[in-house]
Amino acid sequence: MTFHTGMENMTRESRPLTKTATSSDNTVSGTTFPAAGIQSVNGGGKGTAAAAGLLAMDNSLSHAISSACDWLIGQQKPDGHWVGPVASNASMEAEWCLALWFLGLEDHPLRPRLGKALLEMQREDGSWGTYYGAGNGDINATVESYAALRSLGYPADDPAISRAATWIASKGGLKNIRVFTRYWLALIGEWPWEKTPNLPPEVIWFPNNFVFSIYNFAQWARATLVPLAILSARRPARPLRPQDRLDALFPGGRANFDYELPARGERDLWGRFFRTTDRGLHWLQSRFLKRSTLREAAIRHMLEWIIRHQDADGGWGGIQPPWVYGLMALHGEDYQFHHPVMAKALSALNDPGWRHDRGDASWIQATNSPVWDTMLAIMALHDADGETRFTPEMEKALGWLLDRQVRVKGDWSIKLPDVEPGGWAFEYANDRYPDTDDTAVALIALSSCRNREEWKKRGVEEAISRGVNWLIGMQSECGGWGAFDKDNNRSILSKIPFCDFGEALDPPSVDVTAHVLEAFGILGLPRHMPTIQRALAYIRAEQEPDGPWFGRWGVNYLYGTGAVLPALAAIGEDMTQPYITKACDWLVAHQQENGGWGESCASYMELSMVGRGVTTPSQTAWALMGLIAANRPQDYGAIARGCRYLIDLQQPDGSWDEKEFTGTGFPGYGVGQTIKLDDPALSKRLQQGAELSRAFMLRYDLYRQFFPIMALSRASRLMKLEK
Repeated sequence: MTFHTGMENMTRESRPLTKTATSSDNTVSGTTFPAAGIQSVNGGGKGTAAAAGLLAMDNSLSHAISSACDWLIGQQKPDGHWVGPVASNASMEAEWCLALWFLGLEDHPLRPRLGKALLEMQREDGSWGTYYGAGNGDINATVESYAALRSLGYPADDPAISRAATWIASKGGLKNIRVFTRYWLALIGEWPWEKTPNLPPEVIWFPNNFVFSIYNFAQWARATLVPLAILSARRPARPLRPQDRLDALFPGGRANFDYELPARGERDLWGRFFRTTDRGLHWLQSRFLKRSTLREAAIRHMLEWIIRHQDADGGWGGIQPPWVYGLMALHGEDYQFHHPVMAKALSALNDPGWRHDRGDASWIQATNSPVWDTMLAIMALHDADGETRFTPEMEKALGWLLDRQVRVKGDWSIKLPDVEPGGWAFEYANDRYPDTDDTAVALIALSSCRNREEWKKRGVEEAISRGVNWLIGMQSECGGWGAFDKDNNRSILSKIPFCDFGEALDPPSVDVTAHVLEAFGILGLPRHMPTIQRALAYIRAEQEPDGPWFGRWGVNYLYGTGAVLPALAAIGEDMTQPYITKACDWLVAHQQENGGWGESCASYMELSMVGRGVTTPSQTAWALMGLIAANRPQDYGAIARGCRYLIDLQQPDGSWDEKEFTGTGFPGYGVGQTIKLDDPALSKRLQQGAELSRAFMLRYDLYRQFFPIMALSRASRLMKLEK
């Protein structure tokens, strides 16, 4: 999971780069990169009437930046890191509530607290949604929340329960629920297992170069698929108590219900093939495979894989699905609660890194973001300071981040056995899955201390070199970078019935590629380097006809465009080129009357919402950083209005408020990348509309602080250049 933007407009100094290069000048070893200097932004010194708007707010900018930094420093943990809550949707709490029921822990003290959280999140119409401000509720989150509350003993005539049942019926009932929701209903005895997609455990033996190898699935899908395959093979269930059954969701009776997966809008040959294969696998399992020697051996192999992949904090993969399914799969294979693997996994439910309590309610996060938050905090404070003063807070933060470099091989090395590790992961404990986005931003953050002798002695230059080389090795053939794997783009996998939940693939994305390019530019890698040239070509090819870039890991075109423009400036691209002008014009055209920018999560499905939505601090900051990177004098007025929006919105304590979700887990397209929204059959094929039933959206709490600090600080620097 990955989510972001870049640093100030900086370029390498003119002194020569010292390096030893191999592999077409792409692999850097023993590197001594020159420190980046502040770029004299294009067109600096051109006093214009528009620039006067920036100059006029000098004192306001300084005060806003200072108070924002004070607030941010006040959130730092004693050991030097930052971490904010990560909000997602009610499925997290509902699924944990159901999992504890399935495990026989119905009296676990967390369960009623999760129920309280669910009631707090319920919408007035009785549904639950996937993101704040969604126009419609989500059938999957609503069904799972309904089931969870019933498992807690809430009666059918409870107002919250009856409203939910009425809403579910109004949306056609259970016929359109996703695969994951079907699995959950099967686990509590409300859905026949033979009517869920079959996941044969024997896939664990597919060779790595075979298209259906587990290592061709995205990291999150792979880590989830393995425990789910065990559950699919065993078909366990712990039925709800008779009085808590979900009879109201089967108004015509269970015997008359159609349990088949709904047909998508496009039924191509591969889609029909996989559905037929799925039925065949169910037939084989029922008659031959259920307790065969081959199946038992495959399940043992999968159990070993699960145990080997457990994180130090007790979870799996740094995300909720493999953690919750892993626990249930192990439990079904007679692993007792006192077993070290089980005990550690259950104890993580009390870990404040995962759990957020408020009053008598609790939320279990889909992930945690300490590494990501810490590097963004370092970048924000460095932007605000210009030349970083190495305060005790900054020293602690840099040391904490440096120590988090992953130096062991993970799943990515299955395809890249000769590449040395050197990335950073997103979470507290996730050594198996470092990601390229975190690694790029970690390199930007660490670049601030690389020339200090004390940090050289601590190995910062070696860490930077290892990170650069790992990123070079992870570049995909098209020139871009995916988040967790190289060339994870076999679209045939998205047609498997299991993969209707969202994204099964992790292909390259523009925003991640932009952050890598920005890091390389700041570190001083030469622009003519083949790695950089291929990445630049990929970014240019991915630009939309009207100017912006798609945001894969943040919402949405504001995020993608706000990431690309600083990256282009960092590698020394001529920012007056027509394609850059087109991107800036798009940003200016989407500024709203109040001076801010906003884009709804609905923009992932509705063309009319692209670049449109409630204005937010984080999205306004992304747009500002893009315009500041291009530094066109004609945009100074827009920049000034954007800064004024942020200054006026700032709270007395120096913080900003932001309820909207501006982070993206996945858009729900299945293929993990942008698609054409003007396809009239799109909604039917994807089985989602603007409610984003197949998507997964996020709110990173500290985005509201990091990015406004960066944007205002860069505006302040631009203003000083204009004086």
